Amino acid sequence: MQSLFQILMLILDVIWFFILAHVIMSWLINFQVLNVRQQLVGQIWYGLNRLLEPLYGPVRRILPPMGGLDLAPLVVLLGIYALRIILINNAAVFY
Repeated sequence: MQSLFQILMLILDVIWFFILAHVIMSWLINFQVLNVRQQLVGQIWYGLNRLLEPLYGPVRRILPPMGGLDLAPLVVLLGIYALRIILINNAAVFY
């Protein structure tokens, strides 16, 4: 059962990393540091979008429109952090 706990924590860490990479990359694209028309950048960007849209979609439907400000990544990061806290506090169940 300990391995199940470690696998869940690893999955949450990987999702956390992907979301942070997506947010930083979106800033770099918006400030024209990166260009989506470059093949590698475009593939990474569209891959991250396809990977994270199932997480962002339901959150975006709940959140009110913010005038171009997307708070879905922040809400998902808070949810992941809350899930980590719940798992850590209940780690005795896995041992």
